[in-house]
Amino acid sequence: MTLLSIEKLNLSFGENQVIKDVSLTLAKGEMLALVGESGSGKSLTALSVMGLQPNAAKISGDITFDGQSIVGTSEASLRLIRGTRVSMIFQEPMTALNPLHTIGKQITEMFANHESSNHRIIALLDQVGLSHFNDRLGSYPHQLSGGERQRVMIAIAIANNPDLLIADEPTTAVDVTIQAKILKLLKELQVLRDMAMLFITHDLTVVKRLADRVAVMKNGEIVEQGKVSDIFANPKHPYTQKLLASEPKGSPLPPPANAKEIVSCESLKVYFPIKKGILRRTVGFVKAVDDITITIPEQSTLGIVGESGSGKTTLGMALLRLVKSDGKIVFSPSPSLSQKERRGAGLRLDQLSGANLQRLRKDMQLVFQDPYSSLNPRMSIEQIIGEGLAVHYPHMNRAEKAAAIEKILLEVGLSADIRHRFAHEFSGGQRQRISIARAMILKPAFVVLDEPTSALDLTIQTQIIDLLKDFQQKQGLAYAFISHDLRVVRAISHQIAVMHKGKIVEYGDTKSIFENPKQDYTKALIDAAFLK
Repeated sequence: MTLLSIEKLNLSFGENQVIKDVSLTLAKGEMLALVGESGSGKSLTALSVMGLQPNAAKISGDITFDGQSIVGTSEASLRLIRGTRVSMIFQEPMTALNPLHTIGKQITEMFANHESSNHRIIALLDQVGLSHFNDRLGSYPHQLSGGERQRVMIAIAIANNPDLLIADEPTTAVDVTIQAKILKLLKELQVLRDMAMLFITHDLTVVKRLADRVAVMKNGEIVEQGKVSDIFANPKHPYTQKLLASEPKGSPLPPPANAKEIVSCESLKVYFPIKKGILRRTVGFVKAVDDITITIPEQSTLGIVGESGSGKTTLGMALLRLVKSDGKIVFSPSPSLSQKERRGAGLRLDQLSGANLQRLRKDMQLVFQDPYSSLNPRMSIEQIIGEGLAVHYPHMNRAEKAAAIEKILLEVGLSADIRHRFAHEFSGGQRQRISIARAMILKPAFVVLDEPTSALDLTIQTQIIDLLKDFQQKQGLAYAFISHDLRVVRAISHQIAVMHKGKIVEYGDTKSIFENPKQDYTKALIDAAFLK
């Protein structure tokens, strides 16, 4: 029985048409995956189903839910459907949940008559795997982990036993183990409650595992749709073929046999004190990085993987001397340093400070997870990329700086004429290329890449990985690549360090780690990433 029918849906903002003749159907108890790159119109299509498209949008066509027309229906009628018969799980729970209300209150608000007792809320949380939350109904969203917040969002969405659940990228920013649990939960809830589900994602691996049918969107149009097995086995449209071929594959080129060591650490520790009481006495420590020893040669990538809170980012910050640490950190001498400054085998970063450390900053760079947050919105692209040159090469004249900026923009696949624009004018993939340009213009020897592809579409991920590999080959770079996406890690890393609770629990070459993991924790990560 058809529950949802979309026929020739069109949506435009002024002269800009963003949804073009979209037609879809969804039966009761069926899961339809809506896939495509960012900006293809997936979320706008889903929002239109609930009548939540932006007020400025002009909409035409027909959307019918269980025989009731949605387009043109009064707001009062739509409120009878939203949250009761049709619910939505939003992509980012931290922004979707009210930071001023407890999770107990937010779940209670979903019940139409508000006659909900604590045991009813607890039963709902138990269904989404939060049975231990009996005494945490008074917690606020910021006090929960990413996985817990997403489960609370799911609890809110299913509170009224909806007929249709819309899940908009519900696992984009969570770890692979949490992702696997949430996906398993959603599938179990769908089957148990016989719900229809519209699942929006750019992860084709998830689609293949969970969905019954798939619709592929590009530039606001459905270019192909059908059974998952048929689409994956024999994609007809070139764009579908491109998406299926875009998953990061292959392996990096091996480093030279005589590759020199670029960075290493020995018995590295980063402990954060736990202070309590009026006098704020230290009563213990959070061991974010606990007695770690690693080595990264030139033209080589160390993939650092693990769940949130395992210490991955803290380790990367410690290697760059951006957090206080104990232990030995050795950085190989840069060609830009004088013979006297090189001091033999390498520089002890842990013994440097002030101006001595500042001089090495150009040789050690960082690419952040979220380029939108890390790029100054008030600075032009030229100012952002040229900022490092102004600090480390103050004697360069304006023409030389402009030439260097244009050259690096071309190297990262961007046009030189964008340099006068601002960060908000670019897509996520373009902003990440700008972040890479900002780091690479200084010709570093070592770069820490902190989740540089986690929020990007598969096609963009592949482009960024290829770009990073290209820079590595040209400049002999050493990378510390921090990620929870094991498919990306496998495509770029020569060695893998698996972190858990501040320690490295498994360390070795990429092929051995993926094909023959020794630790149960490593096996769990690989299983959760659907790699086996």
